[in-house]
Amino acid sequence: MSEEQVQRDETEEQDERPVPGTAEPSQAPPDDDRLLRLAADFENYKKRAARERLEYVALANERLIGELLPILDDLERALGAAEQHEEARLEEGVRLVHRSLATLLERHGLTPIETDGKFDPHVHEALLSQPSEAEEGSVLDVVQKGYTLGDRVVRPARVVVAAPPAEDEDAADA
Repeated sequence: MSEEQVQRDETEEQDERPVPGTAEPSQAPPDDDRLLRLAADFENYKKRAARERLEYVALANERLIGELLPILDDLERALGAAEQHEEARLEEGVRLVHRSLATLLERHGLTPIETDGKFDPHVHEALLSQPSEAEEGSVLDVVQKGYTLGDRVVRPARVVVAAPPAEDEDAADA
């Protein structure tokens, strides 16, 4: 046999061998079978973890709603008092609802953002600046209270910030 014939025979044998990873599943080598099983197990784990996360969220929402229901009852009583035009009872009912809701939210970690002192862009949102005798950059008024839940800002405090005092128009004309 010539050298060319021997080389052709060797290349034909190489072409007939199966390519790794392309064999039929029943003919898959044991290593490939293990990898396929591992991949399937990982997919099942991801699906189970996602399902458990949804269950935790539903459970947390259920507990929160259960704690909010008495506040809803208090609010309904306050609205009933409003229909009877008893202003003192209405105010008392609304205060009771406010106190109950604030206490519940505080128990779950909600805290109001402090608005005394200097403007902090991390927790305050400046709606406008107003000329004032107060120190520039200090908070003058709170338009809407802000809250944090743990370390996260749930809603920034919307505030009016002190600007430098306005110059007198007479001094500007002169």
